[in-house]
Amino acid sequence: MDLARLQSAGLLTRRQTLGYLAWCAAVPFAMRSTATNASVVKRVICIGGALTEIVYLLQADADLVGVDTTSLYPAMAKTLPSVGYARQLSAEGILSLAPSHLLATEEAGPPAVLKQIAAAGVRMTVLPAHHQYEGLRQRVLGVGKVLERSEFAQIIVQRLDSQWQQVRQQLAAQALQRVRPVRVMFVLTHSPVQVLVAGASTAAQAMLTYAGATNAVRGFKGYKPLTPEAMIAAQPDCLLVTEQGLQAAGGLEALYKLPGLAQTPAGRSQAVITMDALRLLGFGPRMPEAVLALNQAFQGL
Repeated sequence: MDLARLQSAGLLTRRQTLGYLAWCAAVPFAMRSTATNASVVKRVICIGGALTEIVYLLQADADLVGVDTTSLYPAMAKTLPSVGYARQLSAEGILSLAPSHLLATEEAGPPAVLKQIAAAGVRMTVLPAHHQYEGLRQRVLGVGKVLERSEFAQIIVQRLDSQWQQVRQQLAAQALQRVRPVRVMFVLTHSPVQVLVAGASTAAQAMLTYAGATNAVRGFKGYKPLTPEAMIAAQPDCLLVTEQGLQAAGGLEALYKLPGLAQTPAGRSQAVITMDALRLLGFGPRMPEAVLALNQAFQGL
């Protein structure tokens, strides 16, 4: 991937460019050249924003011919043809791009569409979603294998391991200074009238745990509609929402009007933390720094 080309075209912000330059600095030039010249699958459609991010990190973006709507980072991914939402794919849209390979996680679907695509002769690799750090490692190595960049992927994983170890050490030291973990409610909003909260076995729960917080809601898995009674019973210290979700909800003022919120510590202090959805929930290469940023936000409460 040519970072100068991306930045000059206005497709990467200065912060994004610096982040990618930091990654490249950890990779020997000889390895980068080898990866660029590798014999790889040439027409790849990537389903899942985290996987697309890994493809760019492996400098294999020249092989991409399409992505799904969650593939928003780096910015250049948004210039590729979209095949729709990861969970609601259509065989027609994907096959129209004549892909040789479909790269996805197990969250992609529906299953009938994936069967159609496989029946059409498209090679398919489905990687585990696995919302844990170990899952991130598996995805990097898995994408590297598919795109014939395994050595490059190993270097990236080593870099991630070092970064993750530093983050965990820093969080462990901070945990000793807190009287109790912050109680956080993750709110998923698709519209002002469609509000869900995250329970166990979700990416949000995993991120909260990694960042040293406690999920304020308990007793269920997945996502459930938010009720005033549940909000009051949970007594969150703060709400965590994605930037996209906050926009869908109608902004902060609309969020502050959620039923029952005024009767909670989060409502009384208007404590809301926001983060980009892919960065927060994608469990892609930015996951370690996202955990650290989340923890630092909680420290400020």
